[in-house]
Amino acid sequence: MLTSVDPDVIRVLGDPLRLKIVNLLARETLCMTHLVEETGAKQTNLSNHMKVLREAGLVETEPCGRFTYFRLRPDVLAGLSERFAALAASARTAAENKRACP
Repeated sequence: MLTSVDPDVIRVLGDPLRLKIVNLLARETLCMTHLVEETGAKQTNLSNHMKVLREAGLVETEPCGRFTYFRLRPDVLAGLSERFAALAASARTAAENKRACP
């Protein structure tokens, strides 16, 4: 059973704008123009955030003419969800295990 979550992924999702991007991409595949419109962020700022999300393996790209579309990788999110579920299960068990103080 996996009982840890990659701290880099937590850090990546800890940024409010990146979390907003992930929520937007959970609803539909979007290009950079859409992300600028939806978030109000500058394109250069969004490009940096998209790079971080891609490097973390959460987002993949799809070229379409002169545009690049972004979409979430559901398999990666499902794996992350499974890890959190394993942590929750471990925490339930841990509540019954109390180490005695020396």
